[in-house]
Amino acid sequence: MYGKLSPVLAAALFFTFANPAKAEPPAELGQLTGNVIWVDFWASWCAPCRRSFPWLNEIQSRYVGEGLQVIGVNVDKKRSDASEFLAETPAQFSISYDPEGKLAETYDVQAMPSSFLIDRDGNILAKHYGFRLADTEEYVRTIEAALVRITNSN
Repeated sequence: MYGKLSPVLAAALFFTFANPAKAEPPAELGQLTGNVIWVDFWASWCAPCRRSFPWLNEIQSRYVGEGLQVIGVNVDKKRSDASEFLAETPAQFSISYDPEGKLAETYDVQAMPSSFLIDRDGNILAKHYGFRLADTEEYVRTIEAALVRITNSN
């Protein structure tokens, strides 16, 4: 089911798609080829989003040197709402804006936040809706397994 994925990665992907989908990163997200990408859709009114930002900052800082790129995609209609949120809850990762919801539609976002882990080949390895601190260890294991795949394939 997982193609070339190692058993470690397969086991770590408890929230994996049954058939990983191809998700070539849209141009709006920049040049990301070769990285593991954590795309996180968020909104200013989302309480779990506010709780997730410190963790997103931490994983970006911890794993950037290993090839992880965290991208937050804001879906607020008004940029000022996002700006106010970011003033209170700073992001130390890339922010993209999707006020018309086109990118969110492409990713079939169902809730806030919605996150997608994409491997260096553009395959969606995992997705999850919402954010729970209790699940962050599992998220980290999944990220680390994807990063090991990068290291082993070079």
